[in-house]
Formats: sequence, structure tokens, C-alpha cells
Amino acid sequence: MTTTINTSTPDSWLIATRDSILEDAPHAQHDEEELHPISPAIQIVTLLAVVVPFLGLILAIALMWDHGFSWVELTLLAGMYVITIGGVGIGFHRLFTHRSFETHRIIKIILGIFGSMAVEGPLLKWVATHRRHHQLSDRDGDPHSPHLHGEGFIGFVKGLWHAHVGWLFQPDIPDLSRYVGDLNRDRDLRWLSRLFVLWVTLGLVLPFLLGGVLTGSWIGAILGLIWGGLVRIFVVHHVTWSINSVCHIWGSRPYRTTDHSKNNVVFGWIGLGEGWHNNHHAFPTSARHGLRWWQVDVSYMIIRSMALLGMTWNLKLPAKQTLVRKMQNQP
Repeated sequence: MTTTINTSTPDSWLIATRDSILEDAPHAQHDEEELHPISPAIQIVTLLAVVVPFLGLILAIALMWDHGFSWVELTLLAGMYVITIGGVGIGFHRLFTHRSFETHRIIKIILGIFGSMAVEGPLLKWVATHRRHHQLSDRDGDPHSPHLHGEGFIGFVKGLWHAHVGWLFQPDIPDLSRYVGDLNRDRDLRWLSRLFVLWVTLGLVLPFLLGGVLTGSWIGAILGLIWGGLVRIFVVHHVTWSINSVCHIWGSRPYRTTDHSKNNVVFGWIGLGEGWHNNHHAFPTSARHGLRWWQVDVSYMIIRSMALLGMTWNLKLPAKQTLVRKMQNQP
């Protein structure tokens, strides 16, 4: 298969996708939407998804005094981190949300499973929420903007908390599925999303089994579950959530956008390229977020390597003239 790179990426994600993705999503009615309260059961599950990984981190630190921290725990933590945050960044974000590249059916399924193992919600809901974020970024109706919560220090703290984790407990947006009409037509993606709990379980069972096999002990299996499962989920959560919060507050803005998105070096590196957030909001359909040689984008390196092997194609990148035109110092 011939590798192709498309450099005709439009300036606006909404223009690029409104006919096929947002065809049923009204753009001017969000002020009148009546939000649907989250059921107590869902709120409890969400709270557990936030709190239990943190408790796992505390337990892991406590156990280090008796059992230390070996290469097995480090390998499981790092390996599961790359797999799951890559599943979110490459799969949920660049492939399913923005159609930044194309790939084979089996790779779509694998990326969908890896992203689900990050425990950030079912695939279709994740994509729908993120598409709405782009449609209304840092404006009324944005699911997780830090800039809509009042003035002064108190408003800043409220906004930071909301953008990082508070938004998870807010009322549901009605008919959110209208943002994923295109994905709903794909049977594979529908069942991937429905089996979210199975993939979360797999993401915990896998490091448990590997820890046991690699150490030949039950304590090794338990430590594998804690470090490769709970601690890994904690780290992935807070790195991903920091793209919503930190990367809309601190960093640089080389490109003109209608929001407060910023490039943050720390999360550009540890987020495997997701922290180059101003670049992304300026060119949402680009498969590459790190647009400068020094902006390391591991996710794009993986996508590009897969393209060289014929596993991905039609990688979308902004043309050079488009990059220049959108720079802050250009008229």
C-alpha cells in the first residue's frame, strides 16, 4: 500500500467536518439546552474511577517500604502507560475524533481497546465530548473550559478545578450522540464502546497476570496490578486532564485561535505530543501536533512509522503556507 500524506488540511475543524460529522449538531442552540442530571449510580462510578487510582498510588508508595520497586513494576507502569495514553491520543483523539489518518479495521479495534483501558469513558462518549469541546472551545457550552467560572483568584481556582476533574460530575449534555453520527454507523466502534467495562477489566487483569508470570509470585501479581493498573490509570488520568486544564492556562500561543489553547512543554513530552495544544487547536485535523523539530510528538512518530509499514495512510498535515498564515505575528 502506498503511503500518502495530505497537506491540504483546512484551517477550521468545523469546516472540515460539519457536513459528515456535525450534520445533526446545531451550532447556535447550546444556550437553550436543558442539561440532564447524572444519575447517582453514574456519579458513584465516576467518583470511584477518580479516587481508587489515587488510593492505589498511596498503597504503592506504602508497599515500597517492604517490597521495593523493581524493573518489573517499572516496566509494567511504563508499558501500560504508553499503550493506554497512546490509545487515547492516537486512537480516541487523532483517529476517531479528528480523522487525522486512516488505517485498517483491526488497528482501529486495537486502538479502541487500548484507549478504553485508560478508563476515561466509552469511546463514543469520549469522542462526542471532545468534538463539542472543539466546537465551543472556551465559550459557553464547552464541557471543560477553565475560563468560564468568574473573575479573580476564586474564579481561577474554580475554573482550574472544573477543567481538570470537576466537569466529570456535571450534568450530561442532551443528545450528545449527535456529535458521533459518523462513528455510530460503524458496527465495530459501537460494540467497542458498549464493552467499555470489559476493556477496563482487561487493563487491570493484564498487568496482574504479567506481574505474576514475570516474578513467579502472588505478590508480584498484586504489585503488577497496583503499578501497571491503578498507578498507571492515575498518571494517565491526570496527564490527559491536564490537557484540558493546564494547556488552556499556561504555555505559549504561536498560532492564532479563537480560544486560550496553549503549547505546554511538560505535557508535550509526557503526553506523547498531546500537550502541543495550541498547535492542535490551530490545525485540529493534523496528525502531527508537534510542528517544530524540538516539539517531540511520540504519537506522530508512531503514526508515521506505521505509515512506512503500510499500516496507516492519508496522514493529514497543514501545508507550510497555512502554518505561516496562522502565526501570531502575521497579518
